[in-house]
Amino acid sequence: MTRLLVTGGSGFIGSHLIPKLAELGHEVYSLERYVTGRYVLGAKTMTVFGDLRDSFTIRKLVREAQPDAVIHLASISPVAYSYDHPQEVFDVNTLGTINLAEACLREVPHFKHFLFAGTSEEYGNQTEFPIKEDAELRPNSPYSVSKVAADKYLEYMRDAYDFPVTVLRSFNTYARKDNVHFVVERTITQMLQDKTVKLGDPTPVRDLLYIDDHVDAYMTCLDNEKARGDVFNFCTGRGVSIKELVDQIASLVDFDGEIIWGTIPARPLDVKKLVGSYEKAKRVLGWKPKYTLEEGLKKTVDFWKNKLEG
Repeated sequence: MTRLLVTGGSGFIGSHLIPKLAELGHEVYSLERYVTGRYVLGAKTMTVFGDLRDSFTIRKLVREAQPDAVIHLASISPVAYSYDHPQEVFDVNTLGTINLAEACLREVPHFKHFLFAGTSEEYGNQTEFPIKEDAELRPNSPYSVSKVAADKYLEYMRDAYDFPVTVLRSFNTYARKDNVHFVVERTITQMLQDKTVKLGDPTPVRDLLYIDDHVDAYMTCLDNEKARGDVFNFCTGRGVSIKELVDQIASLVDFDGEIIWGTIPARPLDVKKLVGSYEKAKRVLGWKPKYTLEEGLKKTVDFWKNKLEG
């Protein structure tokens, strides 16, 4: 059994990951800034409260919890939000990560592993595909810049102190059960409820990862000696345009209504294509995605049908 501290436990990834960790007998502490009421984490999880931006509180919390490992998922992640709130995004995503990692380094003598939720957004606009981990990072939003800054700080800690960090750069993940502000969930729920669907730009190409595969990436990396000190992409290696994605969903739900494009404001800068290579994760860790896009979309559609009908 391992004692784990998970940040962002009540969010999309954390709410799926924590039950898996608890099932395996890990002692899980979930760090929350406030009670959101979005998810129930279960009896086997202990909730602790603190703000990542408060270095004193975080050091005290880590000193008391003495985690063997940390899974750091918490961040302000909506890219669009980051353009209007760059200071808040940097305070949470960059300084919060520094506060947490430094606390683990200084306060836990036996600390074993720090898993950091990187993002494919760090790559920005590339010219060679699929994108590999050694590609130049070209962040083009306050969100992705904040993630690169945190990533680089953890790299410094690895080199200076042999800090046991793994950076997981997961590509666009879908199958949310509450939030309909992302393209897959927005499209499915609109098509199931309305005759008119309003969306943004149909041309960007994305590599879409089903939630169970994303969770499996963390389970594969945790306490894995081969993962320590390294960076891995987690993706499918397959790109699909937003237009192709929407057409697939329309087929699954038998949608025959109207689709209106261009109803969401364009970002100041946008990534036209994000398609990754998971070859390194497969070679080093033995990880590969289990779900095709078609299988994942069908499961997501079935969930939302049941939820909306119920």
